[in-house]
Amino acid sequence: MDRSISMTRWRQNVQAHLGSGAIPILALTGGNLFFNIVANASFKISADSRTWREFLLWQVVGNLAGLVTVLTLTSLLRYLPLRVAFPLTTGLTVIGVQVVAARWLFHEPITPAQWMGTLFIVAGILLIGGR
Repeated sequence: MDRSISMTRWRQNVQAHLGSGAIPILALTGGNLFFNIVANASFKISADSRTWREFLLWQVVGNLAGLVTVLTLTSLLRYLPLRVAFPLTTGLTVIGVQVVAARWLFHEPITPAQWMGTLFIVAGILLIGGR
């Protein structure tokens, strides 16, 4: 069997189960979230740097991650309308930076009010993303 035919059938099978844009949407959203967390964490590390060289290194890392974040959002807009993609990525970034970067990486405390705000963000994402 020709490899291109089997790949086409595989792709059709995946699309039938997940929908035509589900895989790119999940991958791009996940990539956007990951690189946004990397960018924000890099800027925090940069701010705490003791030397100019270390400061500039983390600024470069943060800005490169930020560039990838913009590229993933731009690509995501091929699959989702702006009114869905922007709140989705922005909301997930707030949650990701707060929980992953602030809490787990930098051990910053998160108050009950901040957790409540996070729940409101999740609710907002669900409301905006609903069709």
